[in-house]
Amino acid sequence: MQELKHNLKIRKMAWIGTGIMGGPMCGHLMDAGCEAVVFTRSKAKAEPLLQRGASWARTPAEAAGAAQVTFTMVGFPQDVRDVYFGENCVLAGAKPGGIVVDMTTTEPSLAVEIYKAAAEKGIRAIDAPVSGGDVGARNASLSIMVGGEGEAVETVLPLFEKMGNNIVHQGPAGAGQHTKMCNQIVIAGTMIGVTESLVYGYKAGLDLPTVLQSISGGAAACWSLDNYVPRMLRRDFSPGFIVEHYIKDLRIALEESRRMNLQLPGLELAERLYTKLQRLGHGRSGTHALLLALEEMSGLEIIQ
Repeated sequence: MQELKHNLKIRKMAWIGTGIMGGPMCGHLMDAGCEAVVFTRSKAKAEPLLQRGASWARTPAEAAGAAQVTFTMVGFPQDVRDVYFGENCVLAGAKPGGIVVDMTTTEPSLAVEIYKAAAEKGIRAIDAPVSGGDVGARNASLSIMVGGEGEAVETVLPLFEKMGNNIVHQGPAGAGQHTKMCNQIVIAGTMIGVTESLVYGYKAGLDLPTVLQSISGGAAACWSLDNYVPRMLRRDFSPGFIVEHYIKDLRIALEESRRMNLQLPGLELAERLYTKLQRLGHGRSGTHALLLALEEMSGLEIIQ
């Protein structure tokens, strides 16, 4: 069992949403010595954690009622709303003095709504979306963007440290979600550049792995080149982060930018391209499947 960097004040936690990322993240906290009670809509997804000693809860309220801190990592804003405000919800079960941490990427306004509703019950709420995909979740190398009150964040920090290596408190409730929008905007433009580069290189008759050797060591170096291009060249479009979820993020960012009277044409382009990819039948593929939309538009298929 690994020791936590900071003093562990939390011994029992609940985890709601044990999918591609939530499962490994919860597992890291169990490895650190936390007792876990879990809930997810499909119990089968929680089986690996149950086999390792986690307890099963029948509802989000039951899970939250058994824990000092409750983490949620679900899919869409409506899922977050259901988990926090629906029948047998987290806020109905969490005890005064407890902490709830939503690590889903969702609307900043919803994070503030959860914070206010929790405060009325004597519960502290944190929004802490992450970046790093399935690789970051498995390797505990996520970037965690945190919004909420400083004391609550300090309490949960030892647990964040078991899931990520770049944890930054961005400000009050909602600030974590706004920061995640900044992250997604960068990724949107980067992924377009990566996929267009591959299509261009292939059409020019270049050997793409050899191209990657050059451009990944220069000014174009980035996480997406290192982690996604090898998958693309193997035609492996299995999800680390699902296209449907990314479209959700892009639309949240667009909504927020319009509310702030901003024009972000690159973000608008990315949303259109990913929507096209979804219409091509790849909504459940990984975000790096954007290459397939570019291939379809160019009338080619990259084969190594």
